[in-house]
This record gives sequence, structure tokens and C-alpha cells, in this order.
Amino acid sequence: MKTDVEELTPTRVKLTVEVPFDELKPNLDKAYKEISQQVRIKGFRPGKVPAPLIDKYVGRGAVLQEAVNDALPELYGRAVEETEIFVLGQPDVEVTELDDGNQFAFTAEVDIRPKFEVPDYDGLEVVVDDAEVTDEQVEETVGNLRERFASLTAAERPVEEGDFATVDLVARIDGEEVEDASTSGYSYEVGSGSTIEGLDEALTGLSAGEEKTFTSTLAGGEHAGEEAEITVTVQSVKVKNLPDLDDEFAQLASEFDTLEELRGDVRTRLGRQVRLQQLSDARDKALEALLEKVDIPLPDKVVEEEVGRRNQQLDQQLQMAGLTRADYLKDEEKTEEEFEAEVADAARLAVKGGFVLDQLAVQEELGVENEELSEYVVSQAMQMGVQPQQLAEYLTQNNQLPAIVSEVLRSKALNLVVEHVTVKDESGNEIDVDAVQRELNGETGETVTVEEGAAETGDAAETAEAPAAEETSAQEAPAAAEAAAEDAPADKTDDEEKKDA
Repeated sequence: MKTDVEELTPTRVKLTVEVPFDELKPNLDKAYKEISQQVRIKGFRPGKVPAPLIDKYVGRGAVLQEAVNDALPELYGRAVEETEIFVLGQPDVEVTELDDGNQFAFTAEVDIRPKFEVPDYDGLEVVVDDAEVTDEQVEETVGNLRERFASLTAAERPVEEGDFATVDLVARIDGEEVEDASTSGYSYEVGSGSTIEGLDEALTGLSAGEEKTFTSTLAGGEHAGEEAEITVTVQSVKVKNLPDLDDEFAQLASEFDTLEELRGDVRTRLGRQVRLQQLSDARDKALEALLEKVDIPLPDKVVEEEVGRRNQQLDQQLQMAGLTRADYLKDEEKTEEEFEAEVADAARLAVKGGFVLDQLAVQEELGVENEELSEYVVSQAMQMGVQPQQLAEYLTQNNQLPAIVSEVLRSKALNLVVEHVTVKDESGNEIDVDAVQRELNGETGETVTVEEGAAETGDAAETAEAPAAEETSAQEAPAAAEAAAEDAPADKTDDEEKKDA
């Protein structure tokens, strides 16, 4: 087999592959066998029809087409391996020559990762926020805990802001009730603004048994974005009573005997979170600093796919929240053009980050052990609330293991960068990332990694996401975990159980 490579652009090549016809013999034999199982010719059992009769009744051309389709994936794979290119996505294949008994040739155009070397990253310096926990943050957290232990008591008066009103809602468009926008016995905190626009104003001043009709735009369901007449009927009015902030509350809400002990524990936990945030920020900024030293072309198609993935992910989240893209843009105070530009910039950065980490893993000869894969799966399963075995089976059955390997490998490459970067806080203090991790491990008795810090804080390492080599996308790894989580019943949290009670 002979393979030539033509560089169309720095990120796309054209492979021209010439194959001696003899190399197709195993594929031709397989094609004849499969076709003989399908045809029915008098005097011959299925699978026993001779090749000359298949050529006569089915046609040699059909056999050749079957053999070529069977041979192409392997031949293309061999061509990629021989030319040592790092392909991305599916190729555009065209058969250019099929000379029966003589030669077979085809071309394949495909995007590739650009060739480059990751520059030296020793001496890079990044700055993260101070690991400071303020008294206000402690009191806010204690206040949130206090809210969870609030009780509701009936109030014999009209609704006021801050009350909890149990209401019935009926939505109508042109006099017809919209069933998916109507409900009964709904408990709503007046003034929260968390549901239908205009509901707070309509409820204020109503007493139990009274109703009011107003016009609003439906946020979700089949009629999302349409105007409807909403009739709200108050069933009952309740007032929220917060427990006194004293030692008795501390004993009720925690394992501590005094309020000061509870505050001390809250401060410790917040301190852990801000240190994890420091590690997460150091990770993000180390990659950003490295990317600034690298200038590489990016395949347009790969960037477009990343843009599409991000838009799809946002639309799914908005749909689950009962919101529209217009609602989101209004809340973010952005125009459609500004949003699209931001998504495109983030997509390019993500793709570039993936390329750089992939190349760094190659340069540093990094590998992934089975134990590391197992740790990743266990960590993802814990975050998603599913059993590790269930997630592992899902990933295996859906061919997601290559994506997992890519994700773990990139994480190791990024960890290596962080090890060589000087991290300082805004006050100028140098942060020993390893020491912080050891400290956090000692506090919890568990192993805490930089990646887990990223998971807890929510935004870390976003730029490290990009499609991996040969049709596999590293983003499929967390997506696979989410899909597996949907198949498992989630346990109720303590908060949910208290709310139900």
C-alpha cells in the first residue's frame, strides 16, 4: 500500500492511498460469503452459492462495492498510522480508482491537530485570590442554615412580602385552559420572583379564599413565550419563623453544643472551600498562561462542533429550567451577537487548550494506568450520584473509554504544568500547591486532588475541554456520566427530606 500526504491547510490534509488489488482478496471472499447467505438460487443452499453465479445474478460490481466498504476503515487506519498524523473527526473519503484485478485507490480529506511543540513552562507565574474567610461570609452561611430550620405558621391576614402562600394557578389563552401551566396547592414565597412574572404583585394584599387575574408571559411548556391570563387563588397564608440564633439552635442544626463552635466549624469549612478555589484558579490560570505562549491554527470544523456542543448544552439547561434563550440573554444583559462572540471565543480557547495538553502529554511521555481510570470513574460516579460499577458499564457499552483516557491524560498534563508554575495570592504570598493539598487531605482523611477542587467550585478547567483524537471528544466523558446518572434513582438529600416533612 502506498500513501501520499498533501497538506491542504495547516489543520487539514488529503491522503492519497493506492492499494494493490490482491490486498482486497480477504474482503472479496467475505463479500461473496455474505452475499451468498442472502441470495436464493435454485439448487444451492444459502451460503453455498458459487462466486461465478453471484457475479452472474447479482453482479461483480455489487461484490466489489461490498468489499471496498469493508476494506476502507482498515486501509484508512493503516494510512493514518503510517503517516503519523493526529486526525480529528470523520474523513471525507472518495474512491478514485477501482480497476478490477489490478488496483484500488482512494483519497481521504480529514482535519488534523496542527504540528507544534509546547514551549518551556518553567518560570510561569499566576496570581489567585487570597484565601480569606470574612465574618460576613460566616454569618451568611449560618443564616442560610437557619433558614433551613425555619417553621411556617398560619396567618389570619392578607398576604405580605416574605409570606408563604399556598395557591392555585390557572392559565388560560383565548379562554382555553393551559394544563401544563396550571397547578393547585403550590407553596410560593411571595417576593422571591422565582416563578410567573407579576405573581408577587397579584398576591400581595389577597387573603385566603380570594383570587386575582393578571396577564403574564408563560416561561415554559408548549406555549412558552405566549401571553396568558393567570388566575391565582389563595388557599392559605403562612409566616416564616426563624429559630433564635443561640446555643439551642446550634444543637438543633449541628453536632455542636454552642453557637460559637458552630461558627468555628463553618469558618473551617469555608476556609477549605476557598483553598480548593485557589487550587482550581491556579489550575485554570496556569493553562491560560501556557496558552498565551502558544500560537497555533485551529480547524474550523472542530471549533464549529465545539460551538454547537456548548449551545446545545445551554439549551438543554434552559429547557430544564423552563427558560428560553431570550430569558437568558435578558438576565445576562447581552445581545445575541455578544453571546455568540463569547461562545466562539470560549470554543476556540477550549479546542486550543485540548491540543496543547494532548501535545504536552506526548512530549512528556505521559500514560494512563488502570488505577487512574478507576479513580476517575469513582470520582465521577460520586459527583453524579450513581454506583461506580453502573457508570463503568455505561462507559464500556457506549465506547466512551477513549474519551475517559483522553480526559485523564489531559488532567495529568495540566497537573504537570501546575507543578512548574509559581502560584501567588493577591497579597504576594507564594502558595505551595502540594502543601495545600496535603493540608486538605489531613483535614478530611480523604484524598483531595486539584481536579476535585475544580469540581467543587464549578468553573475550573473549562478551557481544557476540546475534542480528542480520532473521532473521540473528551467532553463525552462528563456527558456520559450525566447520562448514566439519569438511569439511576437519586437518593433524597437531608434538605429535601426536611422540606417534604
